[in-house]
Amino acid sequence: METYSFLRHMADSWFLLAMTLGFLGLCLWAFRPGSREAHQEIAASIFRNDDRPAEEIPAKKEG
Repeated sequence: METYSFLRHMADSWFLLAMTLGFLGLCLWAFRPGSREAHQEIAASIFRNDDRPAEEIPAKKEG
């Protein structure tokens, strides 16, 4: 088998499978049950060094 044909076969089958599994793994990791706190903290991080008074900054919602 030629090198090109072998690499083409690998790219069409195994690499596609590896990329699909990697994508699904990353999606499951991002939406795992314990990640909500981390996502909320990251979303609020842009307000961390804000100069506005504390009463103007929206409070963190529970639940």
